[in-house]
Amino acid sequence: MATERGLELVDKDEDGVDRAFRADVLEGLRQAHKAVPARWLYDDAGSQLFEDITQIPEYYPTRAETEILEARGKAFAKAIGPGRAVVEFGSGSSVKTPLLLRAIDPAAYVPLDIAGDFLRAAAADLAQKFPGLPVHPVEADFMRKVDLPPEVAQMPKLGFFPGSTIGNMVPRTAVDLLRTMRATLGEGSMLLIGMDLVKDHEVLVAAYDDAGGVTAEFNLNLARRINRELGGTIPVDELRHDARWNDDFARIEMHLEAQRDIAFEVAGERFEMAAGETIHTENSHKFGRRSSNTLLLAGGWTPVKRWLDCEKRFSLILAEATIPRTAP
Repeated sequence: MATERGLELVDKDEDGVDRAFRADVLEGLRQAHKAVPARWLYDDAGSQLFEDITQIPEYYPTRAETEILEARGKAFAKAIGPGRAVVEFGSGSSVKTPLLLRAIDPAAYVPLDIAGDFLRAAAADLAQKFPGLPVHPVEADFMRKVDLPPEVAQMPKLGFFPGSTIGNMVPRTAVDLLRTMRATLGEGSMLLIGMDLVKDHEVLVAAYDDAGGVTAEFNLNLARRINRELGGTIPVDELRHDARWNDDFARIEMHLEAQRDIAFEVAGERFEMAAGETIHTENSHKFGRRSSNTLLLAGGWTPVKRWLDCEKRFSLILAEATIPRTAP
């Protein structure tokens, strides 16, 4: 059956299980190198754990991006202009959003997120902070084109994708998402996107393997979610969170590593993992100026402005929807 999520439909089976979640997990566990797409880390519990991560001392991206948003409001207003509908992809708790909204005088705000309860609570809180601003939350998988609310259909759009979430995706998927965003936002739209920068790998590893173990809990929550929603029997206590820097691909990788030989079932299928084998759960790619520009251009966006924090750890990039061309 299909159940309504805002303006989107989530395809669920007769037991209420998200078919896409089950398909991705089973396909990933069948692979020789097991992997589950990072978007499934963000159920309501995972979303809250990620918000906790943004507050830990080792996790610099949130502080660096917030610094830019606080310091560059006038520059944002000049470059973006007033009257746009701000469409935030993967809005989460929307903690950075007020900084942008106060700067640019938007006409409406449309948060998109796959975690429905989390989305609605955050949208209600933001509506209280901005009583004159129309807020239209949409529970949706933004990896696919989203039909935006009719109230904003004729407004110029600004996509907002903070946090360097684009870095969680391999380049092919990232390009596909950027193209999907362009299709969702339409012609004449703009995109303000966060991208984390390449830096000392020890700083990077610490940000994804904090001393307090919050990121480990975030990663392990995926296994708990699989057990809960897909009838899984994964021995979570036998898995270890592992964060590593992969220099060849300029990314931090997160894995769930088996501490001994284990066997388990998910949705009626049996799987085995040898000691030391992992389930690859997330990538966090880091960028330079050229690589970020190339990625945006491949996805249908032309970079026009770039802002860095004072320590040059993080970037916010403003891009315009590229006009299609058939020749150089």
